[in-house]
Amino acid sequence: MNNDSIPYLIEPRKLESLLADENLLIVDVGARETYLQCHLPGAIHLDYNDLILGRPPAPGLLPPLDKLQTVLQSIGLTAEKQVIAYDDQGNGRASRLLWTLEAVGHKKSSLLNGGLCAWSNEGHATESAPTQAEPRLYHIDKPGIDESPIEWNSSVIADQAYVLASLADAHIMILDARSPDEYNGLKSPSLRNGHIPGAVNLNWLDSIDRANNLRFKPAATLNSMLAQLGIVREKEIIVHCQTHHRSSHSFVMLRHLGFDKIRGYAGSWSQWGNDPSLPIE
Repeated sequence: MNNDSIPYLIEPRKLESLLADENLLIVDVGARETYLQCHLPGAIHLDYNDLILGRPPAPGLLPPLDKLQTVLQSIGLTAEKQVIAYDDQGNGRASRLLWTLEAVGHKKSSLLNGGLCAWSNEGHATESAPTQAEPRLYHIDKPGIDESPIEWNSSVIADQAYVLASLADAHIMILDARSPDEYNGLKSPSLRNGHIPGAVNLNWLDSIDRANNLRFKPAATLNSMLAQLGIVREKEIIVHCQTHHRSSHSFVMLRHLGFDKIRGYAGSWSQWGNDPSLPIE
């Protein structure tokens, strides 16, 4: 997913030492207003809405490939670029970018641990003038086949049919990253409340260390939390939330911890909870 010198989860101090690397593409997926006030040196801004379909009932689905390809071209992405993603809101949006890059087969991406909060609170340089991206010709290809029609990298994607079929598979677990109230059916913006049968709940906020500038909690703590839920590396894990924003953060957490069989369900509860034909608990 990334070269050996740049970790998947990168600390601010490490990133600061690499800012002169011309192969870095630092992408701010936070609020535009915040970006115009304060961002990492050289960071390109990317509107989160460009990463999602944005239409009900499942706004979190991936956009059409041609649109997504245009978006990635507009920020100057090339196959050689090492993307460093961050945002100003707990890194859920930045994580959605990393999951999207995996979905299109881009192999070099990292998350700035703690995002803008850690970077700015720990005294690293920022700037306010926007950086203009240099658009590049980036093509989304079927992995391993040159000049092929563009298509998704299905190994990290679970659609509705895949999730439904997985319910009877003991080797697959579903991780619901929503709040306990949403999981337990006490509230939901969808037509139905509850959760996907058999899903376990780990609120994405519980993986964030608020006392350490919104970084992930220590790996040992996260592994213990997951183990208590029966989430183990031997199983395939499907993550979802309401729109695959919060669960993208869970996807990156699992990848950081060494899980290699992970899928994101982009339709998430907005799709599942609005379809009366699907089972719920």
